[in-house]
Amino acid sequence: MPVASSAFRPLTVAPAELYTENLTAHTARERYYATRHRVVAWVRVAAFGASIAAVWWLFSQGQLRAAFAVVGLAYVVFLLLVRWHSTVGYQREHYRLLAQLNQDELARLEGKLTSFDPGTRYLDPAHPYTADLDVFGPHSLYQLLNRATSRLGHDWLAGWLLAGAAPAVVAQRQQAVAELAPDVAWQQEWQARARHYPKQDTDPRRFTEWLRQPDFFQGKAWLKVLLLILPPLATASVLLWLLGYSARPVLLAVLVLGGLNAVFGQARAEYFRHSSSMRDALRAYRDQLAWFEAQTWTSPRLRELHTTLHASTDQKPASQLIGQLTRIAGLFSLRESPLVAVVINNILLWDLGCMWLLERWKKRLGGQLDAMLEVGAELEALVSLAGFQAANPTYAVPALSTTPLEVTAQALGHPLIFTRQRISNDFSTKGAGQTGVITGSNMSGKSTFLRTVGLNMVLAQAGAVVCARAMRLAPAQVYTAMRTQDNLAESTSSFYAELKRLRLLLELTATGQPVLYLLDEILKGTNSLDRHRGAQALIRQLHQRPASGLVSTHDLELSAMAEELPGAVTNYSFNSTIEGDEIRFDYRLTPGPCREFNASKLMQLMGIDVQL
Repeated sequence: MPVASSAFRPLTVAPAELYTENLTAHTARERYYATRHRVVAWVRVAAFGASIAAVWWLFSQGQLRAAFAVVGLAYVVFLLLVRWHSTVGYQREHYRLLAQLNQDELARLEGKLTSFDPGTRYLDPAHPYTADLDVFGPHSLYQLLNRATSRLGHDWLAGWLLAGAAPAVVAQRQQAVAELAPDVAWQQEWQARARHYPKQDTDPRRFTEWLRQPDFFQGKAWLKVLLLILPPLATASVLLWLLGYSARPVLLAVLVLGGLNAVFGQARAEYFRHSSSMRDALRAYRDQLAWFEAQTWTSPRLRELHTTLHASTDQKPASQLIGQLTRIAGLFSLRESPLVAVVINNILLWDLGCMWLLERWKKRLGGQLDAMLEVGAELEALVSLAGFQAANPTYAVPALSTTPLEVTAQALGHPLIFTRQRISNDFSTKGAGQTGVITGSNMSGKSTFLRTVGLNMVLAQAGAVVCARAMRLAPAQVYTAMRTQDNLAESTSSFYAELKRLRLLLELTATGQPVLYLLDEILKGTNSLDRHRGAQALIRQLHQRPASGLVSTHDLELSAMAEELPGAVTNYSFNSTIEGDEIRFDYRLTPGPCREFNASKLMQLMGIDVQL
């Protein structure tokens, strides 16, 4: 049975201190239950030995009735000990998982993300922003956020990062996360319950789609009759044979039942494959949803999800209904032992009986399974955002603006920079047709700032907190052009790849939806004159569209566009200072164009004889 979580305790201490405290406490409990687990194991051994000795002595004394009574009693005691041992083993594993969850949270706080799923399967070079902003991949936002365990939960969270939600949906998620975030114990109990079942990679949508296929028993009423008649007859024939009667009925039963199993072997294998592939995911959702159902919720979205889980025609909560399906899927697992499978199928038609049970469940409740699983997946995504918010209590809940293309932030920082010296900057833009031209020297922070703005926009529109003291934004499609590369398979140069990327931006802005663009060193693959002309032309064109954004460049001449388009083009810069043989960066966003560049000094420091 799942272990009850500790009572709700609002987060009043630093997250690192809380996770360290939890890690110590859960590790101690794990050791306690590990000791109990060993003790119960020895009790089982002692009970087994004692029962064997007692039965042998009673048989030797000719006390057969007493011997059989001891056998029956020993069997009952053994079952109780096995259950006790299993319960203690679950508790030991549960506290180990809780300890690991806190270890994971400490790793995230330190920026150690390599052990977490990078979500590279969600990368798409043609996506408007994910590749440029490190949303997925090594050291990514997905690794920082993801606390889901199921394939469907991963997909839900990834979907929120791939596309911004409507303002009303964002507001609902913010309210739900605000209710979940303070109770770290509840979140971790939710996660630990699912981690007991590691095989959750199968896409449940394939399983539910398969359930919608025509029933195997449709038009086979005769087979249902045989399922009711043949197993009892076969069992009786075996018992009579054991009592000394003829073996012919047993042979006949094996031939008949074996023939049925052979005829329907393909269907039996198909049902086993689908059921066994989903068993762990079903068990995880059963335990997680029971934990969610037991609570009373106040935020609108959590209340809606809670209602959905109690909307079955059987008036049973979803966890119980999924539990029924889990037990049926578990019955198929006996097939995994070849010897057991041969005996139970050739005597009891076990697989066919399980198939009948599954189809009976499907007729009553199968149509509701999709909704139940989707609720579980959405809760996994919400718990991921709640865990991120709990780990970063200084982060701000962004306010939603009705001013088109507004992005106003105080102390905006990069969520994937974990040093204590993370530099934050204030920034603001409002309305369409606005372009911020950011000039600066090499390594001064231009590209990092573009990613800072983009990542926080992605977080905000997913419903998460942002790495800022305060932030206000209007919904917008984020679009980036930052890491264009050669594609030898398509004979595409990096310059042509960037042109294709910019063409997609123009096509996107032509649709009328608001776009926030982040362009890093645009047109860097051509000569300085063409680069300057092309960048100017692009900014003029974007100025006429429902779009605003930032353009970083080494081209200081581009800053002159602030005179051509006053009020629409704003200059910013990141600057450095040279002190002896050192170049110092402050990583501060400064109004106005860059004062000086450092490329010559960097080349000189690398040994190139540049006359400064």
